[in-house]
Amino acid sequence: MKPHNSATLLPATLLSSTRSGLAWGLLGVTAFSFTVPFTRVAVGGLSPLFIGSGRAVVAAALAVAALSLTRQRLPSGTQWLRLGVVACGIVIGFPLLTSFALTTAPASHGAVVIALLPAVTAAMAVVRGRERPPASFWLVALLGAVVAVVFATLHEGGLAQPALSDLLLFGAVIAAATGYAEGGLLARELGAWQTVSWALVVASPIMVVLTVTAVLQQPQVGTPIEWASFAYLAVVSMFLGFFAWYRGLAIGPIARVSQVQLIQPVLSILWAALLLREELSWHTVLGGAAVVVCAGIAVRTRSTRPAGTPVPDIPDPGQAGVMCREGMGLE
Repeated sequence: MKPHNSATLLPATLLSSTRSGLAWGLLGVTAFSFTVPFTRVAVGGLSPLFIGSGRAVVAAALAVAALSLTRQRLPSGTQWLRLGVVACGIVIGFPLLTSFALTTAPASHGAVVIALLPAVTAAMAVVRGRERPPASFWLVALLGAVVAVVFATLHEGGLAQPALSDLLLFGAVIAAATGYAEGGLLARELGAWQTVSWALVVASPIMVVLTVTAVLQQPQVGTPIEWASFAYLAVVSMFLGFFAWYRGLAIGPIARVSQVQLIQPVLSILWAALLLREELSWHTVLGGAAVVVCAGIAVRTRSTRPAGTPVPDIPDPGQAGVMCREGMGLE
């Protein structure tokens, strides 16, 4: 009976692991859903260069403190290179590109970025992580992306001619998807919060230079609300949110967990309506419901792992790291 017992244990382990990954991913998505509205608020008084770079500098200071207090081991040679890829995607590329785009594009239009991210992240996971989702997954993922884009477009009353902000948003999608896929793989080796922390450290010299340049170009004079929005972008969007998001991607499968992010444009436009008083119409409600349905179907689609691939075991790099996560409420 032992073979039978072990055979039934493996699917149960996979199911439990997947649910855990989805739960962590949903927590990260909820944190990220405020990013577009708060960026839109912050650019009302602060320069986009300062917002995109300054938030990374603040987050890097928090990362250095966390890494030092928990005495984390240094990444290996190849891991440093991969951290550079993560840094270029989520620390440098996405924040800067979206900050400049949202100086002219409304928050609802910026939600298009989030609408495309799950499908692109899934594609990156296939290329980089050798995951093999079934055809049904791709069908639902593509449908979800199309629905989300139409949803965000109709919220604005129609799609205008492509502008510079659109190109910046598309560039941000590619940058973030690359950083998500590589970061999800690295989190299986370094740990979730350790990965984003080291990526922030890698990018910090560049972001410090850009922040100083922004301050020298023009004084950063914002209202208390604009500075509070900047603080959220730095502490939550750039740091704490990735604790949950990368842990979810590390548990994986990355392609499936990434589809949780289809819910993000719905939440972002909801926050934009509540905080920025942007219009919330009937087609927004219907489109949001359709996006949520697509996300639910996508995450329930069975995934196919490469032969011989075990269920990911997220490492605990030292007892101090465990204690830090428990103290932060992440365990």
